Amino acid sequence: MSDSLGLDEPPQPQRGGDAYRVLARKYRPQTFPALIGQEAMVRTLENAIRRDRIAHAFLLTGVRGVGKTSTARLIAKALNCVGEDGQGGPTIDPCGKCEPCRAIAEGRHIDVIEMDAASHTGIDDIREIIEASRYAAVSARYKIYIIDEVHMLSKAAFNGLLKTLEEPPAHVKFLFATTEVNKVPVTVLSRCQRFDLRRIPAEKLADHFAWVCAEEAVEAQPEALALIARAAEGSARDGLSILDQAIAHADLEGGGVSAAAVRDMLGLSDRGAVRDLLGLLLAGDAPGALVALRRQYDLGVDPQSVFRALLEAVHGVTLVKVGTAADPAQPEDERGAYGEWAGRLSFAMLHRLWQLLLKGHDEVARAAMPIETAEMALLRVVHASTLPDPGELARQIASGGITVNGPAVAAPARSERPASEFASLMALLPERGHHALYHRLRSNARLVRIAPGEIAFSGSRPVSADTLTEFAQVLKAETGRAWKIAMVDEPGEPSMKEADDAADEAARQAILDSPIVAAARAAFPDAELIDWPKRSVL
Repeated sequence: MSDSLGLDEPPQPQRGGDAYRVLARKYRPQTFPALIGQEAMVRTLENAIRRDRIAHAFLLTGVRGVGKTSTARLIAKALNCVGEDGQGGPTIDPCGKCEPCRAIAEGRHIDVIEMDAASHTGIDDIREIIEASRYAAVSARYKIYIIDEVHMLSKAAFNGLLKTLEEPPAHVKFLFATTEVNKVPVTVLSRCQRFDLRRIPAEKLADHFAWVCAEEAVEAQPEALALIARAAEGSARDGLSILDQAIAHADLEGGGVSAAAVRDMLGLSDRGAVRDLLGLLLAGDAPGALVALRRQYDLGVDPQSVFRALLEAVHGVTLVKVGTAADPAQPEDERGAYGEWAGRLSFAMLHRLWQLLLKGHDEVARAAMPIETAEMALLRVVHASTLPDPGELARQIASGGITVNGPAVAAPARSERPASEFASLMALLPERGHHALYHRLRSNARLVRIAPGEIAFSGSRPVSADTLTEFAQVLKAETGRAWKIAMVDEPGEPSMKEADDAADEAARQAILDSPIVAAARAAFPDAELIDWPKRSVL
């Protein structure tokens, strides 16, 4: 009993080494072989250390959670390890037991300085590093500076670092990590040895999560781990954080980590429900598709997630049709459904379905009414699924599989403009370089009559006096005789441009009236004829 209140004191929390550590920290790689999916980088570092060709600055870039900071710490250990006997040198396989290795792993080594550039962005912070780098390491082989998110340094800070970065003291190494390498100045990049850490493949992440579950004595379904690996998007840290949450969720229910629990936790649409919805869309069942969508929505699934899952399904079907290797983490029933769809859907249909779903996904992402927008987008997909493929439609019409009422209208033969003295004279103009004069006469001159040395144009579309004079001068130079060119108040023939435009329109209409095009326009009412053989202009 408490002397003051007469109540039992609540139990005090225990402090010490038994505090729970999240999986992302507990299973941080402590050796280079423990880095997942970065074999090429490890091999390069191993060769550099073995040949004593160690760069003075390293830049590690990649998406979040692929091991940039962990790699930097491992490099620091590799360069400063002295071995269990204290006589070792730099090695790609640090012992992890000597004092430098233990101190670096625990973040307390005086000669390995970590700085977060997100909170130390200014020139003053860099000036401290430059001043301190002049002094030799206290107890380690190398003084190492690890700067995380280096792209967030200010321009002045980068400029202040350049000279030291190019010619650092022999005892100093710089290790930079960033997720946005494009924001790092080229002057800095050129002074660093760059390593691009790859996204970790989903199958490797799933295997790693299975190992973690075994270490933690937690049962987990392979499909659940595959879902977590996909959701991690190549990041081991993100995946371990999701796995941590999934294990806590499973403990509350008194069972292992199940695929259904992971879907519910992540708000993912059930893959079986997605396949059912895709089947309804391909069958043109609009009411059924809307009911299936609402069912997912009522379960708490975001409409945008439904479209993303549909896009993943269409992508999976396309990969099967192309003939890519099967995903080992893919359920057998899903593999069978994808194979069946790949067998009966053409590439054109799959690409059209992809574009429709992608458009719907973008519309839902921006919509003020997501579920209503999702329904309208699905109805558009259903409507498109009932339309014939244009190429297949053309083949059916050509083979007689589809007939069109009404007689076929043949395109009229497009004969050249009848040869005449005027046409011959006009042809001289572009040949002799008088292009502007040719186009003015072609557009406006309506011929009434022509005789040797005389041309009359209709005054219903007047041609300027300057143009007539220029034309007469050109003709005199070409024919050696004077020409009288005048405007008369009489109707004339259509100008050359008017005649050509009329011929082009007749050809266009003939194409539109042809059976195959008429059938295509009937199937696709919004289709337009945007190109057809037109009369060329000199």
